[in-house]
Amino acid sequence: MKEISVKALAKINLGLDVIRKREDGYHEVKMVMQTIHLFDRLEIKKTVSNDITLTTNLAFLPANENNLVYKAAKLLKDEFNIPDGVDVKLNKHIPVAAGMAGGSTDAAATLYGMNRIFDLGLSREGLMERGVKIGADVPYCIMRGTALAEGIGEKLTALPPMVKCPVLIAKPQISVSTKFVYENLKLNDSTPHPDIDKLIGDIREKDLEKIAADMGNVLETVTIPHYPAIAEIKEHMLEHGAVGAMMSGSGPTVFGLFDEEKIAEAAYEAMWSSGLAKQVYLTSIYNNAR
Repeated sequence: MKEISVKALAKINLGLDVIRKREDGYHEVKMVMQTIHLFDRLEIKKTVSNDITLTTNLAFLPANENNLVYKAAKLLKDEFNIPDGVDVKLNKHIPVAAGMAGGSTDAAATLYGMNRIFDLGLSREGLMERGVKIGADVPYCIMRGTALAEGIGEKLTALPPMVKCPVLIAKPQISVSTKFVYENLKLNDSTPHPDIDKLIGDIREKDLEKIAADMGNVLETVTIPHYPAIAEIKEHMLEHGAVGAMMSGSGPTVFGLFDEEKIAEAAYEAMWSSGLAKQVYLTSIYNNAR
């Protein structure tokens, strides 16, 4: 195999809780991660040179060692002493710096693609072990589906598949620093923590109404007071028929879950017309294996 085309799928957090700040500065989390059918596409090709080359459709993205795609390619090239070069063309659709693991999923797709074209023989677990060296979300992006993430996000437990439903994605024209959000997160007796165990129970029951009711993201306590546009988008989705709406990750992207395609389509049109969001996508829950 000389080249491969790989989809890099985005994720949302159906639940995100922060348990504590560890002594090493990292935060211990408890999250329910969910893959959605919104994706970047990577064309990965062997080359005769020894170089890693990367091009993207977005001029502002780095195309060097500062890109996680490059880091993933270099990690495998170095470990397996691969003499060939690799050329990656990244066509990006997932909103950047948006709480949807866009960079991590591109790295995961690179590991998967290189494993195939260079016939490295790595299992999914082997790829996940290497992925954590690049970023905490990379192992999940290799695993995909519905999962409980603990530790700093690297301890993963597969959950029963989330009920299939339309998902509306809206990213406002603001950037949110993950570092800023975690540095300003106050964990005390008054912090509203989502009940992740109850949410997992709802997922097992495949009850969309209960899932929507029990979704929660503790990081909203930081981002929404600083960025009211996030709350406006959530409210807009709920007014237009979403059974639940929440910020994903550290934001600023908001997702809404719907129980009917027609209602979701109307909400998608309304979101575009509102001018509240710079990027809007209508997609769905993704549970299939790669």
